[in-house]
Amino acid sequence: MKRERKALRLLTLAGFLLLVSPAAPAQSLHLPAHEKFVLKNGLTVLLLEKHGVPLIDVFAIVKTGAAADPAGEEGLASVTASLLRKGTKTRTARQFAADFDFIGGSFDADASADFTYISAEFMTKDLAQGLELFSDAILHPTFPQDETAKLLAQSADGVKSAKDDPRSVLGLYYQGYLYGSHPYGRPPEGDELSLKRIQRDAIAKFYEANYAPGNTILGIAGEFDAAEMRKQLAETLGAWPARTVTSTSIPATPPAKGKRLLLIDKPDASQTYFAIGNIGTAVNDPDRVAIRVVNTIFGGRFTSELNEALRVESGYTYGAGSFFDSHKAPGAFEIYSFTKNETTTPAIDLALQVLEKLHKNGVTPEQLASAKSYIKGQYPPTIETSSQLVRRIASNEFYGLGDDEVNQLEERVDAVTPAIAKQVIEKHFPLDNLVFVLIGKASAIGPAVKKYADKVDERPISDPGFWPPPAGAQK
Repeated sequence: MKRERKALRLLTLAGFLLLVSPAAPAQSLHLPAHEKFVLKNGLTVLLLEKHGVPLIDVFAIVKTGAAADPAGEEGLASVTASLLRKGTKTRTARQFAADFDFIGGSFDADASADFTYISAEFMTKDLAQGLELFSDAILHPTFPQDETAKLLAQSADGVKSAKDDPRSVLGLYYQGYLYGSHPYGRPPEGDELSLKRIQRDAIAKFYEANYAPGNTILGIAGEFDAAEMRKQLAETLGAWPARTVTSTSIPATPPAKGKRLLLIDKPDASQTYFAIGNIGTAVNDPDRVAIRVVNTIFGGRFTSELNEALRVESGYTYGAGSFFDSHKAPGAFEIYSFTKNETTTPAIDLALQVLEKLHKNGVTPEQLASAKSYIKGQYPPTIETSSQLVRRIASNEFYGLGDDEVNQLEERVDAVTPAIAKQVIEKHFPLDNLVFVLIGKASAIGPAVKKYADKVDERPISDPGFWPPPAGAQK
């Protein structure tokens, strides 16, 4: 699914800028200088000049995401964003696409749990036309009925097709089962039922209620003159009428207690895909850097403890790992892998043994040194371009993170000791309270996996939705 292909996790924690001074004895992290100002209509603007490549990248965050979708209309924020390019007051969908193609530009929009994003890229020489097209989509969408019906039908078909590939929907089942009715449990792009309920009027109302300059952060990075950029913004987005927006409150939800398991029956499956974990951390958790260091050792890289045990040493899988999906409110911690039907319980047993070992032994100074070097070495390829930089500064602004999030990262990474790591493991890596989600052949694995939980739920993958089950569906 589209959600699985998006790299929005880079916006929450994973990316930072690494600049290396030739005279410096060690690498040093510094976020390039950028300016912030607010237009008269309330639009927050961030400008970062990066010369050398004649490209401009625009990244806007509307501070309302899929967590604001009404219950039963999951996917509303995502569909609204996707329709921005499907017709404006002066352009049809075809004309909009043709105009962007003419300047060799690109445009994208979608919703994550916390916010909606709209991005564009074009050549510096096409600044005026690029900004006009970008602003036309945000300020003047018309949500044509034919385009709306087509997109909703395609999206519903996409959900059905995605269920043929368990790896693409495992996270959706896991999030739903972990969070239940909490906003983070909703599928951001909707499901087979919710997408059929969404009407054009609901899309237009969602747009009117949430797309406003005071509810938006606009980041621009690339090769441009700041004075000229401010002039162009005043002529395009400066005309966006101000209006009041009711902010979306996303409550924190406590971690699950005990152990429970959801088995999604896919009768033709020869492999089992599984996720194990609990509620994790928010993006601004004070322990976030230490968590990153520890998780790199545990399951965050190819040479992690999980992957070594499940892939290299046992041969149960081609890959295993773990991550913290941090959001505005605490997101999910997830251990994930897949294996053949006949090795389902051995693989899960081994994953749990690696977790127990982490709690029992902590991490060694040698492991810490390796993880720290790995983290520092991964930044150049992830945050080098204007596109990557503009996403970083805009997401920092949204989450209330300052430049120190980048500029002091190395210092914070180096400060993690075995004792700090041990505290982080005990606090943030769940051991006794776990949620399990498995997608596989229930007749082959069902009896054996019941040992992992006190409460076991089961449903066929052919049932619409993810979790909770739709009204009237068998649990």
